[in-house]
Amino acid sequence: MTETSWHRLTRVGFDLETTGRDPHQARIVTASLVLVDDAGTARADSEWLLNPGVEIPEEAAAVHGVTTERARAEGMDARTGVEQIADTLRDIMEQGMPVVAYNGVYDFTVLAAELARHGLDPIEVTGVIDPFVIDKKVDTYRKGQRTLTHVCEHYGVILEDAHTSAADCLAAVGVADALAQKYPKLQMPLAQLHALQVEWKAEQSASFQEYLRRTKDPQAVINGAWPVEPVS
Repeated sequence: MTETSWHRLTRVGFDLETTGRDPHQARIVTASLVLVDDAGTARADSEWLLNPGVEIPEEAAAVHGVTTERARAEGMDARTGVEQIADTLRDIMEQGMPVVAYNGVYDFTVLAAELARHGLDPIEVTGVIDPFVIDKKVDTYRKGQRTLTHVCEHYGVILEDAHTSAADCLAAVGVADALAQKYPKLQMPLAQLHALQVEWKAEQSASFQEYLRRTKDPQAVINGAWPVEPVS
C-alpha cells in the first residue's frame, strides 16, 4: 500500500511572534499551534503568551501587537512557556503529524535557542512542511515578494489578522494545501518531502549567497541549514 501523502493527514500549523529578527537572539512572545483536519478545517488550537524577560522593541510590538507592559502583566514565565511549547511539538512530531511552518527555519531556530538559553533539552525537528521553501522551489523565477501575506494573495488564501501567530498558522496550512493541489508532484509521504526540503533550502541559500558575493558583498555567508540552524 502506498503511504498516505502528507496533505491528506491531520496537520498542525506552527508560528511564533518574537522580539526580533535574529533567530539566535530573539525571545518568544507568542506561540500558536493549530490542528487542521484532512479536509482543511481547524479543529483545535493552543496559544501561549510569554513574558520574554526582556524589553519588546517598539518595532516588534508594532508587528504583533504585544507590548512589554502587556507581556509582563499577562505573560507566563518564559522558561515554563518554552518548555510547554517544545513538549507539545515533540508529541506532535512523534505522532507523525506534519507541522506546517512558513519560513519555519526561523521559528525552529528561535525555539532551539530558547531551549538552550533556559537549559532545556532540544527537540528533534522532523516532519516539517515549509511553504516558503517549497514555493521557491516550484516557482523559482516568480517576481515579487514572498512574505506570507504576498504568497497568500498569490495562491488565493485568506489571511486575517496577519502577524498574529494563530492567523499565520492557518494561512501557512492554506498555502501548503494550495501548493499540493497546484503541483501534484508534491503529493508524497511526509518524510520524503521533509528530506527534499533540506536539499532545496541548501540549494536556495547557496544560490543567494553566490548572488550576494557577485553583486554586493564578496564575503557574504547565507546559512543553508533547515529546518533548524545549529545553536551554540
